[in-house]
Amino acid sequence: MSKYAGEQVLVVPRPLFDAIGSFQGIRTDGMDAAMARLLDPENHFFMDRAEAEADPTHKQLIPYCLIRCGTSILTYTRGKSGGEDRLHAQRSVGVGGHINPVDTGNGRTGPDAYQAAVERELDEELIFDTAHTNRIAALLNDDSNEVGRVHLGIVHVIDVENTRITAREDALANLEFIELAELQGPLLPHLETWSQHVIRDIANL
Repeated sequence: MSKYAGEQVLVVPRPLFDAIGSFQGIRTDGMDAAMARLLDPENHFFMDRAEAEADPTHKQLIPYCLIRCGTSILTYTRGKSGGEDRLHAQRSVGVGGHINPVDTGNGRTGPDAYQAAVERELDEELIFDTAHTNRIAALLNDDSNEVGRVHLGIVHVIDVENTRITAREDALANLEFIELAELQGPLLPHLETWSQHVIRDIANL
């Protein structure tokens, strides 16, 4: 039996990603047009996660939220209870997860369903005791490894007024804010690959 227990996740066909303009790393240009195509209900659908994780002909859409307070960035270690075994024990600066059918409740589709997924993931994983903003800043792709080949990140930048944020789940272990200079220096090799891309290109976000 699959460990994903029949979970359905939102995917787009790889040819759609290629038509938008495939790339490696971070992309910040043409975001409005790219997001319009990715979130058009005609261009995406739900697939069994166990199948999607092994199918590079589709890309799972993943909100990937960077949370920062001034020059410090929220980081955590992926715990064993997280859904992706291939990322366990890696350090991350991205909070988020898959888009599921529950996000289409009350007739939501397209951008509305996507935004509901972002809010659900953040609420499931973190407690915010601070005001914050949330904007889409970039797309993130890394075809250099088996995890990246089947996922496409949508990078959100969430700016907070203070660091009063705590984790709801043990999947987010060792939660702490770390100065950007440290993440760009000695800690960079210890970050998961998506986080490395984000930290390297953070000036453009």
